[in-house]
Amino acid sequence: MAISVGEIDPGKPVLIAGPTASGKSALALEIAEAQGGVIVNADALQVFANWRILTARPPDEDLARAPHLLYGHVGSREDYSVGHWLREVAEILSGPERAIIVGGTGLYFSALTEGLVEIPPTPSEIRNAGNAMTREAMLAELDPETRARIDIANPARVQRAWEVLRATGKGLAPWQDETPPALLPLDAAQAFVLEAPRDWLTPRIERRFGLMIAAGALEEARTNLDDWDPALPSSRAIGAAELIAHLRGEMDLDAATRAACIATRQYAKRQRTWFRARMKSWRKIPPDS
Repeated sequence: MAISVGEIDPGKPVLIAGPTASGKSALALEIAEAQGGVIVNADALQVFANWRILTARPPDEDLARAPHLLYGHVGSREDYSVGHWLREVAEILSGPERAIIVGGTGLYFSALTEGLVEIPPTPSEIRNAGNAMTREAMLAELDPETRARIDIANPARVQRAWEVLRATGKGLAPWQDETPPALLPLDAAQAFVLEAPRDWLTPRIERRFGLMIAAGALEEARTNLDDWDPALPSSRAIGAAELIAHLRGEMDLDAATRAACIATRQYAKRQRTWFRARMKSWRKIPPDS
């Protein structure tokens, strides 16, 4: 990485964002070992307990090298939002250890450094109605201001915006305009975003998925098979749907692997788009050669 630990102030929180498979967790661990601090997860998929291998949560050997928080602590059928995450991070930031917050969920970082409005929870009947709708149908109902502001290629973001509008009668964008002050303003932290060009990242994604299969990702999927519900937030783990489809006999393992790698590349592209648009003032770090 084009940064040395010596450049980092051990007295200020550290934020490390980056697309999947870009090496951000390794950087966080390097900083924690050199300077101390607690590594805090900012990945919306790594919070769920039922997908450890497939979401690339830190292995046991890394957990033994530095304290890690907010990894795998949410049940597979539990709801977990950016609001839940922000409340947990607030407790950590008020504690004695410097936080090293690392992940690929841009919305978490934006909420942390720009503020988050508290929107009333969505009734289950509205969420169930949204689960039964297509992304296009929900987009058609959104107010223009919200539609222009959200990532319309991300089904989870579209459904969240639709649920807010249906539940409250007010679009997500107007709600966001009432945002309170940030929990951790950007000037109070050290913020880094790992740049990962597509040609550099693609082979890393493919190699990592092969390592996941070798480490037991298929067996992990098998333990989730009986309880599989594609509408659950935990089921959005990248590659989960493809491995479940293989276990159901709907595609062979090679096809499932190819589809999962494509889905991962598409996810990384959405992450890079978010980082370019929303993290312009963050320090950019080029990848290892």
